[in-house]
Amino acid sequence: MAFREKLLTVPPPIEVAGRWIKRYHVTADPAGIAPDVEKAAYAMLPQLLPEPDATPPATFVVLHRGEDDGAYLNAYSWVWDNVLHFRGAAAGQPVLGCPDRDTAHFVLTERPWIGCVWELPPVLHERDAWVRHLLAPDVPDLNAYLTDSLPEGTTGDR
Repeated sequence: MAFREKLLTVPPPIEVAGRWIKRYHVTADPAGIAPDVEKAAYAMLPQLLPEPDATPPATFVVLHRGEDDGAYLNAYSWVWDNVLHFRGAAAGQPVLGCPDRDTAHFVLTERPWIGCVWELPPVLHERDAWVRHLLAPDVPDLNAYLTDSLPEGTTGDR
C-alpha cells in the first residue's frame, strides 16, 4: 500500500473539565468522522486530561479514524508551563487492548506511543503556537493560542 496523506479538519475548540480543547480530526473519508465515533471519543476525554497546575488550561486533541477498524484519540495537554502531557485512547483496535472492533468503544491505551505520521502534524504546529502566544510574549494570550490552528486540508504537503 502506497503512503497517502489524509484529510485534516479543525472543529472549533470546546471546554472540557475546565480545560480548553483545540480539536483536529484526521480521516481518509471525505465525509469526516462518524458522529457516534466523535461522541464516544469526546466522552472519553476527561479521563485523558491531567490535574490542573499553574499552566493555562489548554489541550489539543487529534481524533483519527483509521482506514481499518481503529479510531484513536490523542490528548496533548500543556503542563508545567512548557511540557506536553500525553494520554491516548483507542477503539476497535485489538492490538491496542480494545475488547472488540467497535469504533465507538474507546478504552485507555497504555503504550508510550504519541502518534502516527498522520497525527503528528498538529503537534509541530501546536508547539510553535504555544511559544508564539504563551511563552514569547510579555503578556501570554490564551485566546490567541486557541484561535491559532493548523489550517484544514491534508495532514502533509504544507
